[in-house]
Amino acid sequence: MLTFAAGFALSALADRAHAQVAARPKPKRGVVDEHSVAEPVSIEVNARPIPLFEPRDRTRVRFGALEYRSGLSLTSSYRGFGGLSAIRLDPKGERFLSLSDKGGWFTGRIVYSGRAMTGLADVEAAPILGPDGRPITARGWYDTESIARDGSLVYVGLERVNQVLRFDFSKGLTRSRGEVVPLPPAARRLPNNKGLEALVVVPKGQPLAGTLIAMSERGLDANGDLIAFLVGGPSPGQFSIHRTENFDISDAVLLADDLLILERKFSWLGGLGIRIRRLPLKSVAPGALVDGPTVFQADLSQEIDNMEGIDAHVTPEGDTVLTMISDDNFSLLQHTLLLQFTLVE
Repeated sequence: MLTFAAGFALSALADRAHAQVAARPKPKRGVVDEHSVAEPVSIEVNARPIPLFEPRDRTRVRFGALEYRSGLSLTSSYRGFGGLSAIRLDPKGERFLSLSDKGGWFTGRIVYSGRAMTGLADVEAAPILGPDGRPITARGWYDTESIARDGSLVYVGLERVNQVLRFDFSKGLTRSRGEVVPLPPAARRLPNNKGLEALVVVPKGQPLAGTLIAMSERGLDANGDLIAFLVGGPSPGQFSIHRTENFDISDAVLLADDLLILERKFSWLGGLGIRIRRLPLKSVAPGALVDGPTVFQADLSQEIDNMEGIDAHVTPEGDTVLTMISDDNFSLLQHTLLLQFTLVE
């Protein structure tokens, strides 16, 4: 765990350096490196089981409102595998769509034995394409941090440039081209390294049906709360999510009536912490300040890393399963973890 803390510290220093560089004119090119996905390719991903979420207590499986199911530590010889910042699953919790900070798609299938994950299969990587059909990294777009799905439409949030791209997967899946989604002017003024970090689409049957909810990592309003936007839908506008204990948003997932937000924080004294809060969807509206209870919290005494992605699916038995994935920042001191929990309450 101490090695991870060192790795996260190095990452924090790197983020600070990026922020200083961002004050200069943005380069149009130059973000392509050995971790960028250059072309579609099938890859092999190795998986090591994580039998316990809290190694110090072999009997504990309950953590707040979550019950640990299983976990995997993922590695690959493919240089572009890593930096995974979001994940979306099919209704069965098997097929997945993920992306890396470096502008790459990752698709594949989670393999199970009973209720426990045992590995990944059929994994493919592909570059995320812009409106011109070229990889988005060719125009200096990267830090692809979030995914939302609405049928065949897939939305991707780009933190560094605070833009959202929409893809129609009926036109080539990960080979489809992204179209820029118009956003409120305030979205473009978010910090370029603490900007758009989480996206969800409100489905049919809800008051906000058809709305893209876009949340910032640490874009703060005048009261120090987290800025979020309602894009499209019946009531577009801006609202805030109450920020407490210095946690920042890293992803979100929509349940039937609630919005679950995955949050994290880091300090030199306190180390890394993550939590999940449950926000009532009915409280989300233009001008609102939204808050809700913490249903899960963990720190470096448990098997966590830089957890950046979350999704949910319901099993045939009726269990709501939350899946989380970590961004290793392509660091040898961090890990790509895939964790699953049952939401008990």
